[in-house]
Amino acid sequence: MTTAPPTQSHLERLVGFASVSEASNLDLIAYVEETLSGSGIAATRVASADGRKASLFATIGPKVPGGVVLSGHTDVVPAAGQSWTYDPFCLTHRGERLYGRGTTDMKSFLAIALGLVPDMLAADLKRPIHLALSYDEEIGCLGAPALIAAMGEAIPEPSAVIVGEPTKMAVCNAHKGVLALTTRVTGLPVHSSVVHKGVSATAYAARLAVWLDERMATLAAGQGASDPRFDPPYTTLHSGILKGGTALNITAGEAMLRSDIRALPGDDPRTHLAAFRAEAERLSQLMRAVDPTCGIEITVDADVPPCRGEENGAAEALAHRLTEATDTETAEVVAFGTEAGQFQAAGLSTIVCGPGDMAQGHTPDEFIEISQLRAGEAFQRRLIAELSR
Repeated sequence: MTTAPPTQSHLERLVGFASVSEASNLDLIAYVEETLSGSGIAATRVASADGRKASLFATIGPKVPGGVVLSGHTDVVPAAGQSWTYDPFCLTHRGERLYGRGTTDMKSFLAIALGLVPDMLAADLKRPIHLALSYDEEIGCLGAPALIAAMGEAIPEPSAVIVGEPTKMAVCNAHKGVLALTTRVTGLPVHSSVVHKGVSATAYAARLAVWLDERMATLAAGQGASDPRFDPPYTTLHSGILKGGTALNITAGEAMLRSDIRALPGDDPRTHLAAFRAEAERLSQLMRAVDPTCGIEITVDADVPPCRGEENGAAEALAHRLTEATDTETAEVVAFGTEAGQFQAAGLSTIVCGPGDMAQGHTPDEFIEISQLRAGEAFQRRLIAELSR
């Protein structure tokens, strides 16, 4: 058996757009615009500063307060360098799974919404459904702030936002925040036979990477904030990229370290950033003692706020009803970051709930179970019914 044809048809088209974060997403945005326009629905673009990318929002139903936002991102992580059995940008159906980059994270949620637009139009909605599609979520939720601001000026205030990241349709009310950092180290290149006269940028960058790891170890040992709902239950500090230098026998003149701080909702990541900057300054002083042109510069590339559980949150209560949860007192959490915290910062009640399992996201042969598509369709159909009453 397969899922409903409209969803799979839209998913096939969406996966076919290789909308990795480094590339333009305008072809995908144009497809969504054309799909909506074919049903008489106008969409609004929110372009990036360079015009290479765009977010989009659209309203189905009456322009009245109390609607619900279905939010998702259009970009995906690269497939290059991964070993795929199938073409990552061609939807492949095998058994009860659909393979392709973005099937789980998170084009299936968008495909379901597009497939159900005719149902939304036929339902005589009393409150609207707003579609919100962003860009560059995967590299720091960069497109969402301008999108949220534009929606705030253009649409009546919604009652809830559902961010459809893959949670296996579980209701998730919290996630960690993310600070993404780039650290650039400037050393002094000399021949390695007189290494004492130079400053190795790679050596100092490596010391900073070790510092991050050691600080995380103190948090893991209980010397900091803890929340048993999360796995791991502490704030993490991670170095993902470390590179620099030009030759074996030259002290490195430059090095670059990419790292992130994923802080618990109750832990301020800027406390850890301040300590990291202090360590960088201490090391810079050692470097400048050899040559004053040396030093370390830290920049914040992205600052993604956490999603915090809301007391009596409207979005959480709604999502529990739509999933037909038997336990409406308990919500789960996720370790990955989303745009939910940005919607919350704008004063909107927000929840994370969508089809798919993040265990398959970002992996080679990424897939979604067709049963998850069915569950996502049922969820959105119940939303249509609720907003029609």
